[in-house]
Formats: sequence, structure tokens, C-alpha cells
Amino acid sequence: MPAPKVETATLGAVLARARRLLAAGDIDDPALEARMIVEHFAGTDRREAIVSPERPVLPERLAAIDDALSRRLAGEPVYRIFGWRDFYGLRLKLSPDTLEPRPDTETLVDAVLPLLREVSAHQGTCRVLDLGTGTGAIALAIASQIPEAVVTATDISPGALATATENAAAVGLKNRLLPLVSDWFSGVHEKFHGIVSNPPYIRTDEIDRLQPEVRLHDPRRALDGGTDGLGAYRKIADGAAAFLEDGGMIAVEIGEGQGEEVTQIFAEAGYRLHSSHRDLAGTERTLIFRK
Repeated sequence: MPAPKVETATLGAVLARARRLLAAGDIDDPALEARMIVEHFAGTDRREAIVSPERPVLPERLAAIDDALSRRLAGEPVYRIFGWRDFYGLRLKLSPDTLEPRPDTETLVDAVLPLLREVSAHQGTCRVLDLGTGTGAIALAIASQIPEAVVTATDISPGALATATENAAAVGLKNRLLPLVSDWFSGVHEKFHGIVSNPPYIRTDEIDRLQPEVRLHDPRRALDGGTDGLGAYRKIADGAAAFLEDGGMIAVEIGEGQGEEVTQIFAEAGYRLHSSHRDLAGTERTLIFRK
């Protein structure tokens, strides 16, 4: 559903039109997304929309807004249109090779920081392994909060690692992110105080029923957790011991309702559940294990 083109408009009129178009296109929160799109491409903020609704929107900015609205109405997520997403206070570039980092994953970062800070305080260093780093979101969030942390960030996709490396440079953390092409532990050769991962955990037969914003725009390999959605957890649990320092921990993000099964997988590999953490919606989202 292409957005109709207009030549000139005021900020207030552009916002109102964007809301109408997105509402007609069944976007869940048309008011929020209209504001996001207009502010981003018009170079304005919420205050300007309130106090200066008669401000003219330049034709080239209006064209960019129209293009973004058309893309959103076609199902492209708003942050894919922007080309970036904020995560833990860091602005991270997105690419076709990476998942779009989401606020739920900040739960994992919140959960591991106290444990990793304790390691850093006692040892003066902290080595972390991020399996399936994507944009580098988890790795860079940890590095940004713990100055002594060095994070080895692995991904099977060279394109994803290139994006993570670019993000590390952009946020001033390039020297503390070590990119490594690896299929889980295949390329890893040292030990770490912590292993973290947001692995694929969607069942294969559920992927085609996901929202188009996810199904058509996040890389399938980063979503597909196999027949039961648990394949990645088995690989992590089976392989992690050789790469953990004594007393080290493993933290994983999980899908809704997977806590009991994932805990059992790690228990069978010799791990105990150290703690469980819920996201802002109250869903169990992160599990931490120790040997």
C-alpha cells in the first residue's frame, strides 16, 4: 500500500497523515511509529511537534518520510528502515545478516553484569564469550559497562561479524571486541569467565507463523532452533565445559515457556541453575548456569 505523495506540508499535518496511513495499514501502534518516522526523517523532536506544528517540512524530507511510510506499510520494521536500533544505550547498525536486538535481551545483560563485575574486581580482568553475536549487542553492552572486560564475539556469518565490528568501532569499543567466525565452539581455543548467548529458539514449524516483521526481515538462521526449538541449547550445554574457567557461568536467553526444558538440558550436562530472570513483561527470559 504505497503512501500518496504530497509536495509541501506542515509538521503537524505530516504527523496526522502518517498516523492515518499507519492506522489504516493495521500497524499496532500507529501514533508511536508515525512520530518515530516523522521525527527521524524530518529531523525534529516531540517538543517541536507540540510547540511548532506549523513548521514546514522540506520537500526532500517529506519525500524521505513518504518512502519510509511506504516501506513500513509493506511490512518492513521501523528500525530496519532506520538502519539502526538502540540497545543498552548504544546505537547499533543493523544489517540483513543480523537479528534486530530487542529490549527483552537487555534482561540478560542486567543479569550477568553483577557476576562479571565481581570477577573483574577480584582478577582485574574479565573474559567473556558471546556465541552468535549478531550486531554485537550483548557483547558491546557488557564491554561498555565493565572497562576490564574483553569479549570474544562469535558468529557463523561473516556478514554479521562485519556488522558487529563496525558497531564496536562506532561506540568506541573496537579494542575490546574480538570477532571470530565460529560455528558455536568450533573456532574457540581459550577459556572464559562467562559465556553468554541469545541463540535461535523458535521451533522450525513456527517460523512461518511469526509476524512478517520478524519472519521476512530477521535472518532465518538466527531464528530457527530446530524441531523443538532447543537445538542450540544442547550444543552450548554439551560444548561449554572445555571453555569455562573454574567458577565460570553460562547465561542464555530463552523463549517463553522454555525454562524447564532448558534447565533440564543443562542439568544433564552437569550444570545447576544459578538464577532465573524475567523481562519487563514478566516472562522468564534469562537463565544462568554454573557447573
